[in-house]
Amino acid sequence: MEVPQLAGCMADGKTYTEAVLNAEKIIAEWLETAQMLGRNIPEPRGKLMYA
Repeated sequence: MEVPQLAGCMADGKTYTEAVLNAEKIIAEWLETAQMLGRNIPEPRGKLMYA
């Protein structure tokens, strides 16, 4: 599972639910690291629609 708004932010899991839970953790870590490094954090663009 890729987080398109956060460059290089990805997670996986054995099930979809596990992947989503892992993504939530990695998003928090990505944001924390970006803040520590003084990097810009993109504004949320809302939910993406997939076909």
